[in-house]
Amino acid sequence: MRIIKDTNIDFMQQRKLAFIISVVVILSGVISLLVNGGPKLSIDFKGGTLVSVQYNEDMDIMAVRSAMGKLSVDGQDFDFSREEIKHFGDLGAVLIRVPHIDDSPQNFAQKIVDHLYNSFPGMVPEDKSDFILGKGTVSPKIGSELSGKAIMAIISALGLILLYISIRFEFRFALGAIAALTHDVFVTLGLFSLLGYEISLPIIAAFLTIVGYSLNDTIVIFDRIRENIKSSKKESYNTIVNRSVNESLSRTIVTSLTTFLVVFILWFFGGEVIHNFALAMMIGVIVGTYSSIYIASPIVIQLHENSIK
Repeated sequence: MRIIKDTNIDFMQQRKLAFIISVVVILSGVISLLVNGGPKLSIDFKGGTLVSVQYNEDMDIMAVRSAMGKLSVDGQDFDFSREEIKHFGDLGAVLIRVPHIDDSPQNFAQKIVDHLYNSFPGMVPEDKSDFILGKGTVSPKIGSELSGKAIMAIISALGLILLYISIRFEFRFALGAIAALTHDVFVTLGLFSLLGYEISLPIIAAFLTIVGYSLNDTIVIFDRIRENIKSSKKESYNTIVNRSVNESLSRTIVTSLTTFLVVFILWFFGGEVIHNFALAMMIGVIVGTYSSIYIASPIVIQLHENSIK
């Protein structure tokens, strides 16, 4: 299916402008990360307790904050009124995340559930099991291990991709692809930092999915470049790359649009659980399509020009 035919857009003429845009976006994200002391990590990585409960009526978050400011467990008083407390799915469901506490009481998550249940007796189900949507605790040690494994997963994926493209194409193509993928991850991470969203295990999964999606789009363009180099030896390298991008444009738009629509529907209707994952994927689809054209391909041209000087 070709929805766009016989285009002749000079993408490579716009590469300097695209480079400036990418630098501005990445720098904004890096500055945000530095100001915030790094990405905002979920309890998956930094440890803590998560509780989600379901009330029979719509809940006022400020009322829940007030109740969490006066939590007494086994003779210890806690003030969690400033922690993350928000609606979860609908206005009757509430999600609470509290940081890890050294020497916290046993069954701390259950004690929080009991406190929330007893604080609003007229708004809770009779059966307490219907009140609990979920609860769990992650220790800082496990969170630290997960952080290391998540970073290694991304680095390993990029390393294997570098090896694969070097074998299938040429080393300069591999460098262009890795630059584009690194660009995609940094842009998505930076935007999450600017928006104040947490990085959790599902978001790491989204990053790896973005890497795979962007790579697929980049390889399609690289494959067309390789074919055109063999059949058009008299044309300049810049012209060949530009023509290859135009010839792949229809396929790129169809693939990107259909993928974007799917993740947009997940974002819009999927609820709180999948909301951030779908958002990361939407950003990744847009940025991945952009980087295949304006990051990977221009770098291949630049490396080619450097090699013949």
